[in-house]
Amino acid sequence: MNPLLDRFLRYVKIDTQSDESSTASPSTEKQLELCRLLVRECEALGLADVSLDEYGVVMAMVPATVAHEAPTIAWLAHVDTSPEYSGSHVKPAVHENYDGRDLHLAGDPTQVIRVAENPHLSRLVGGTIITTDGTTLLGADDKAGVAVIMSAAAHLVAHPDIPHGPIRLCFTCDEEIGRGVKHLDLDKLGAICGYTLDGDGAGKVDCETFSADQTVIRVTGVNIHPSIGKGAMVNALRIVCEFIARLPKDRLSPETTAGREGFLHPYQLEAGVAQASCRMILRDFDTPRLGEYAALLESIAADLCREHPRAKVEVEIRKQYRNLGDGLQKEPRALSLALEATRAAGLEPEQSIIRGGTDGAILTERGLPTPNLSTGEHNPHSPLEWTSVEEMQQAVDVLVQLAILWGRDRVSSSA
Repeated sequence: MNPLLDRFLRYVKIDTQSDESSTASPSTEKQLELCRLLVRECEALGLADVSLDEYGVVMAMVPATVAHEAPTIAWLAHVDTSPEYSGSHVKPAVHENYDGRDLHLAGDPTQVIRVAENPHLSRLVGGTIITTDGTTLLGADDKAGVAVIMSAAAHLVAHPDIPHGPIRLCFTCDEEIGRGVKHLDLDKLGAICGYTLDGDGAGKVDCETFSADQTVIRVTGVNIHPSIGKGAMVNALRIVCEFIARLPKDRLSPETTAGREGFLHPYQLEAGVAQASCRMILRDFDTPRLGEYAALLESIAADLCREHPRAKVEVEIRKQYRNLGDGLQKEPRALSLALEATRAAGLEPEQSIIRGGTDGAILTERGLPTPNLSTGEHNPHSPLEWTSVEEMQQAVDVLVQLAILWGRDRVSSSA
């Protein structure tokens, strides 16, 4: 079997789903199973400084092969999978010599990956596609990134004649719930810049993300037996539903926006008569617009309080991350060399934006410029998720070229 494919299949069969409701770090103990496996594999490769900390952060170093001093770069990926869909008992299906037709998933006949909805598939005829059986997500987000990094490291170790500087590998937990690099020690990482391997397709270099805040709308009502509810009951469930109904319907939602347009997105509701809450995310490439969205929510809350004076309607907003592009200028070579490495790997680079976020957005804001690179993942957070061995291999090739470029004399002398 292709070693890259073998590695990927080994990783996706481990359930690493994170849990937003947990206050532990990592949020689920099961993520550590993959972390411990990665430690063993890094040690087996002979990598230096292999470690696993209490938060599930795995680090290892691919030692430099150049004689001169070269800057350390970091390759990062997350081990957890989304809480939005089951990642338990994943049964990956390998479709070799893909024939270009729709992919019917054996575990659930209603789940079909249609070429009309996934036109990228038409470029991969003759290759190897990996899907789920339709009953779980696949976990290519981000185990494709994990497999790509480990495969690139293995290639460099097996070919010491390839000139490169020191490369820090880093694997984290809980990225899917916004805590991926909360406990990452940047001093220990010791890199001049980083690259998250968490992008779709092939040849993309993501240089902007959304800026993001999370909101919780909390409504406190008055519960009483419905038989004597007249003039006494205040139904928090009804009020929180009114709140959601007053959000714009023809704009500012994921269903009505694309490109650089931002949105407000309610995604979770817990409601009863006495207490109700709605979780919502605010997203925009233009960071100041998040303040406008927050003001809109506060205005709706104020209106509802006037209409329901015995109710309490609160809007709590928590900062999540900021646009990746805001901080990349601190180390512009992080982007320019990623584009050059993509060309050197035989691909035409696409400088792109993400209608979402990565750990790289948080790391960049913390002072470590970190663009995001393709790993071949498609349809994340879904039973229709799929990936391509060929695109994952292209991502490996990009990393190898990136290592070479950062190890060049002229790069290291200008660091």
